[in-house]
Amino acid sequence: MKLGLGMHPERWSDAHLAMARQLGCETVVPWVPFGPGDGVWHEEQFAALKAQAKRHGLEIAAVENFHWEHIDHIVLGEEGRDEQLENLCRTIENAGRCGIPCFGYNFSVCGVQGYYAEVGNAAGRGLASLKCFDEAKVDHAPQPNRKFWFKDEIARRSPEGFIPPVGEDEFWGRIRYFLDAVLPTAEKAGVKLCAHPEDPPIPFLKGTYRALHSIEGLRRLLALSPSPSNCLEFCQGTVSTMAGVDIYAAIEEFASSGRIGYVHFRNTSGTRPRYNEVFIDDGYVDMKRAMAIYEKCGFDGTVIPDHTPRLTAADWWETGMAFALGYMRGILRGTNRNIQGD
Repeated sequence: MKLGLGMHPERWSDAHLAMARQLGCETVVPWVPFGPGDGVWHEEQFAALKAQAKRHGLEIAAVENFHWEHIDHIVLGEEGRDEQLENLCRTIENAGRCGIPCFGYNFSVCGVQGYYAEVGNAAGRGLASLKCFDEAKVDHAPQPNRKFWFKDEIARRSPEGFIPPVGEDEFWGRIRYFLDAVLPTAEKAGVKLCAHPEDPPIPFLKGTYRALHSIEGLRRLLALSPSPSNCLEFCQGTVSTMAGVDIYAAIEEFASSGRIGYVHFRNTSGTRPRYNEVFIDDGYVDMKRAMAIYEKCGFDGTVIPDHTPRLTAADWWETGMAFALGYMRGILRGTNRNIQGD
């Protein structure tokens, strides 16, 4: 396994790339690294991103998420989805030409929405601020037509009305349509398309079905196609909050399948309907045991620390990630004797 760090665009910098390497990372995962542009991310963009990481001794393990303006018609089953699918295929081809092995994606109308309470709640160790979830407090008001996925607004969409509700069968049909269109291109390009589970993992949000809210949903996605490019972005933090989950059995099942592209390695305080995102060493999941299962099952991809609580520090993200990476590096050295990066 390889140690990595994910970075949103505002964090992507030479300074943070140097920091990642200094902390023992071998890889990085840029999150939506480019704007919408002309609807396609181009080879020269990926090449520049990869070259910048390479200058710091790092490889790009994955690019995380298509731009929301590149996928909204596809997810919503609207007019214009076929054009978006053609453009996504071009984006995937361009990523493959640059040797980027994985592309994470979130096939969701509402995505990772702001239904957590991160308001200086001081619920964490040493009064750190945590992200907390309570299903009883979820806002199910209809989603305005311009709002899509990650609390984002798409200006070209009509400001009138709301995104219509969608049920289970219709939504799975949209996923199949997407996979049928892009998997042949991804397979030819040598790129794994890695689906993120629903966060929070609830079956409906604002009237729209959330297909990957359960272990059964993850299994169903992989069963839609045996393609080696049909994979998971295994967010252990999200999976660990699914109702009734045995997280160790889930890791073993999916790691053994060979269908995990990369891992979000995060700890939580429990499962639905209420849980908190906590420090990596402070949740209900035994993270050393979890890491050992990935190793036992032959997973050799990248693990990244994902989220961190807000600390009292000059830069809480840098400090939190340094703590998580140090913890992960310690347990990786105990499970993966071939770890590099010294």
